[in-house]
Amino acid sequence: MEGSSLMIKDYPKDSTPRERLMTEGAASLSNQELLAILLRTGTKKESVLQLSNRLLKNFEGLRLLKDATIEEITSIYGIGQVKAIQILASIELGRRIGRLQYDDRYTIRSPEDAAKFVMDEMRFLSQEHFVALYLNTKNQVLHKQSIFIGSLNSSIVHPREIFKVALKRSSASIICIHNHPSGDATPSREDIEVTKRLVECGKLLGIEVLDHIIIGDTKFISLKEKGYV
Repeated sequence: MEGSSLMIKDYPKDSTPRERLMTEGAASLSNQELLAILLRTGTKKESVLQLSNRLLKNFEGLRLLKDATIEEITSIYGIGQVKAIQILASIELGRRIGRLQYDDRYTIRSPEDAAKFVMDEMRFLSQEHFVALYLNTKNQVLHKQSIFIGSLNSSIVHPREIFKVALKRSSASIICIHNHPSGDATPSREDIEVTKRLVECGKLLGIEVLDHIIIGDTKFISLKEKGYV
């Protein structure tokens, strides 16, 4: 049966697995705590953390739990069908994430590759958009993010906003891209100044700025090819 007397909410707020996940991140939690979040409640005689610990001991850890059936999980006192389904669904999500094919990610080997990745999206924009591509060590695109919209100048392009995402995504390098609504991709003085500033910041952080590409109407200019990166 599934009890409801000792719930996560009954613990001191700053010590619950949920609170720790929000403040410290999911990676800081033990397997027992992560399971406790899924289970939500314990039994009349034990807390949810005690229940999650007993579940792990029964299956000798995650190795056997990942292959458990719903019948095997519900045979544990305190775990009914709803809790078992939640556990199995979470295990399957983890399994699918583990099977993701990272080789399917877009790989950038040249300025042309980077321009092609965003050309259709950016060539007709009526305002300037500054976009950063975050790459792994194989130059595959991990993430693309618009950093700001508006005329490019050194006072509003904050390196901290660009590199904050790079650190969060564990990026090895980045490529900066912005468009010129006029269709003329010729770099301005501000474009060059911003590029140099970002390159210097990247060197300090150990995150290389591979290029800064300006998108025009079906054309582009690489500031790396121009010698500014």
